[in-house]
Amino acid sequence: MDLLIVDTLDAEVTQWLESRHSVRYAPELALDSREFRSALYNVRAVILPSSVPFGAKTLPFAPLMRAVGRVNGGAENIDADACMRAGIEVVRSATATAQAEAEFMIGALLSMLRRVPIAGTDGMLVGRELGAATVGLIGMPPAARAMASMLGGFGCRVIGYEPSLHASDGVWDRWKVAPMPLRELIETSDALAVQLSYFTRYQGLLGERLLPYCKPHQVMVSVSHSGVFDERSLADVLASGRMAAAWLDSLEPGALDEGRPLHGAGNLQITPRLGSTTRESRLRSAWAVARRIDELLMATPVAPNEFRPTSPGEPLDLAAEPESP
Repeated sequence: MDLLIVDTLDAEVTQWLESRHSVRYAPELALDSREFRSALYNVRAVILPSSVPFGAKTLPFAPLMRAVGRVNGGAENIDADACMRAGIEVVRSATATAQAEAEFMIGALLSMLRRVPIAGTDGMLVGRELGAATVGLIGMPPAARAMASMLGGFGCRVIGYEPSLHASDGVWDRWKVAPMPLRELIETSDALAVQLSYFTRYQGLLGERLLPYCKPHQVMVSVSHSGVFDERSLADVLASGRMAAAWLDSLEPGALDEGRPLHGAGNLQITPRLGSTTRESRLRSAWAVARRIDELLMATPVAPNEFRPTSPGEPLDLAAEPESP
């Protein structure tokens, strides 16, 4: 079988794939890890929902695998290093969710600035306007370009930090974002938009060395993996009021449980990955993943004797010679 689809895709995308490849559509396998692994044996590509991991423990069940697709959600539970060593491409769209994430972050900043008031010059508690704010972008993925363009329409000053981009890189000018060191950006920004791609080396990056120095009354929205934050440091700046409000669109399970630093934080809002999930972004992402998987399957056709399907319980002697006619 060419392709196993465990995610729920739009019918037109599934039908297009079925017209070009042998496909099994089985979203129920997301709830049964044993059956899922058993289904991988003769499969060359798979499209998985964000709830299903794929890594070193799964690879022995997928000897023919060439591609693992993820349409929605992050890829934190796909072991990219293990896949690379096995010659498996992790297929995701880098740009399909950019517009959706940019709109989400701007909406979150508008909401927080208005509903978390601060004292005006006359002592009255009032909201703030996004157009008067300096907005700091931490991370410069494709969504940052869309966001910078929208923020320009509001009249914002936009500054940015990206560890993989030198300050002299032309992308800063093209996107109309002023590069700035991370600490200076945090000290300067009225609003932060965190969209840093997650790597283990960034675990707790936004912690005690940076967050206590945030600009007073700052608001922050993040679509990054919550691992980039140190929980205690974030809880402290929220509790002290130095950071007026934060909105995380991804938070690890249990982080709000009693006994954890963020438990009971009234000025922290959590949403379950809403930023990247819109009707339009899902369709763009599904088509991007489907077309790339189609390219990979077409480029690596199955050798005639590479494998054959077997029925459950049927013995298979891989060393046996084919019978003579």
